[in-house]
Amino acid sequence: MRLNKIKLTSMVVLGIMSSSGYAHDPIFGQGPHVLFKDGVEVATEFHSSTKGKQLENELGVELTYGLTGDWAIGGDIPYAIIADNGNLSTGPGDAAIFTKYRFWRRDSKGLQESASVSLKVIGQTGNTSLSPSLGTGTVDNIIGLAYGYESRSWYRWASIRHRQNGINTAGLKRGSMTRVDFVIGHRPNLTSYTEPDMVYMLELNGELGESAKQNGATVANTGGSEWFISPGFMWTVKNFAVRGGVQLPVSSQLNGNQDKSGYRAKLSFEWHL
Repeated sequence: MRLNKIKLTSMVVLGIMSSSGYAHDPIFGQGPHVLFKDGVEVATEFHSSTKGKQLENELGVELTYGLTGDWAIGGDIPYAIIADNGNLSTGPGDAAIFTKYRFWRRDSKGLQESASVSLKVIGQTGNTSLSPSLGTGTVDNIIGLAYGYESRSWYRWASIRHRQNGINTAGLKRGSMTRVDFVIGHRPNLTSYTEPDMVYMLELNGELGESAKQNGATVANTGGSEWFISPGFMWTVKNFAVRGGVQLPVSSQLNGNQDKSGYRAKLSFEWHL
């Protein structure tokens, strides 16, 4: 009888961790979480970032659908407001479609480990005739690999993503970018599914960029690396979540004369249906 109770408790804990309301992912990195079969996630996200004299704000709408319990697809449409040295551009940015597949999962008492692969294709829907431009003018691809360790009190994530950029009509190929993320998360108070729940996160995010090329020739003052420390949080209640965080630069080794990244902030509201 006691053994059955322990097994039942473990199943309930894992069910809570796997349910829509308690599925957690990093704020700036990537986690292995996917939706349940036929699940729908609707999210609105706000991004703000600075680099030199440029301030970029972006409001996006994202929709995700769970094809199976291990495979999800979706898309996002951003609206950008970019101010650069007195010039202002507003309008739709580059829309994207994405997919994520969880290829490995291991459950044990109060613990779940999993890993996934992802692919994102970013189109060229943003207006490139404005200054500053709202789009890249190319079709870019991002492929990623993510691992997650999720217990009731502690989380650990690691991910790597590589962005391969296309070539625009002027023959310019922006440098490809590799992002590396290491994240820890902690839930200080254990709650039930019906109660508000808070998880605090701390991320280390690295961006390793290659130099751009113009008609095959390397472009000066492009490429290099930057690293960020990023505190964040995720507050959930049932099937609703609020996620937010701030990226703070701690190291910058950019090639030549380039503006360093300033702060980056993100806030999102998510509903699982």
